Amino acid sequence: MTEKTYTQRVVEAIKSIPAGKVATYGQLAAMAGNPRGARQVVRVLASLSAKEGLPWHRVINSKGTISLTGAGFDEQRALLAAEGVAVDERGAIDLNEYQWRPGNALNEVPR
Repeated sequence: MTEKTYTQRVVEAIKSIPAGKVATYGQLAAMAGNPRGARQVVRVLASLSAKEGLPWHRVINSKGTISLTGAGFDEQRALLAAEGVAVDERGAIDLNEYQWRPGNALNEVPR
């Protein structure tokens, strides 16, 4: 059996975020095996969201806010609101309430 690549693990982690929850870029990077790989998560989202059908709108920055601007900000905010996530006018989300915290599986995506 072949070990999954970091990109494959990131894709799986993003796909695992349940509706009504959010995860940060850094959280997903750590789950995929590279705690310092938040920028790589951004790259995966930019290059594979459409192809892989990723729920990109559930990924936010470490401050608990939407990083996109303009139409992207409006779309992400609307998609999150449709899932019941409260997002204020600045794009802030209460991480205590909405951050995804996977069960006791060591917060890792299978390798």
